[in-house]
Amino acid sequence: MAIMYMSSGSSICHPFPSSGTKLATQTALSLGFCFSNCRSSSWRKEMGFIVLMSKRNCVQDRLAISSSNRICSNKRSSESLASSRSIEKKTTKKVGKKEHHLWKKRDSSGSGQKALNLVRLVSGLPNEKEAVYGALDKWTAWETEFPLVAAVKALRILRKNRQWMRLIQVAKWMLSKGQGATMGTYDALLLAFDMDERVDEAESLWNMILHTHTRSLSKRLFSRMISLYDHHDMQTKIIEVFADMEELGVRPDEDTVRRVAHAFRDLGQEEKRKLFLRKYQCKWKYIHFNGERVRVRRDEWSEDGSSTN
Repeated sequence: MAIMYMSSGSSICHPFPSSGTKLATQTALSLGFCFSNCRSSSWRKEMGFIVLMSKRNCVQDRLAISSSNRICSNKRSSESLASSRSIEKKTTKKVGKKEHHLWKKRDSSGSGQKALNLVRLVSGLPNEKEAVYGALDKWTAWETEFPLVAAVKALRILRKNRQWMRLIQVAKWMLSKGQGATMGTYDALLLAFDMDERVDEAESLWNMILHTHTRSLSKRLFSRMISLYDHHDMQTKIIEVFADMEELGVRPDEDTVRRVAHAFRDLGQEEKRKLFLRKYQCKWKYIHFNGERVRVRRDEWSEDGSSTN
């Protein structure tokens, strides 16, 4: 950049570096020179252009900084959203695992020891209903819910030990509390009545079961009741139970088929016995021949599997 000044009718031009406009103006003013109109206008234009360019550069720098800040903030927000979504996924998975079971699972921890304590408790009691029921009520006094698992295990232990009277007492107490009304409990109670020779109570329980659970009676309970009547030589009752069994569409097993066939034979109803065996007896049986289990055809008129040929 150059500054011109007039001296004794001649113009003199002094060059200045173009590094800064402020330095040029300060130098010219300090020398006391005045600019010509033509040169001053061009210089002003150049100064305005430089100022505009510097302003544009500042604006561009600011825009670049703001855009970089926006990019950083967007990255941070996306990272925070991704982390929050991953946390939500983890929490939903945990909640799903907890809500998998729709029913309340009973706590079976320590139920074996509770069952043993119950067996020891009832084994040392007198054969009085008030004493037994009072001790059993005390056994469940501090429980938040009925210890059904421990009570069922106690019934199994009493059945294994063949303590039929105690099994009857505990099972009746459970049913009086509205607990344990299952086919397994009924089966154990009918077996205990059979072994303790209490046929009347077994009949009353069977009638209650038959009228309450008409469409859900299992083959196991029918077989249990038929075996009870067979042990006490009550053939007529066996035929009645089988009639209910046939009416409900329950097919008898091989042991029940054998007992019912014996009942027909003892009652002198040979024709019914043959029809019964033809309908329900299995056509095949297994025998051991030369150390191997072999299936052979059974004689349809023989209920015990022996051939008449």
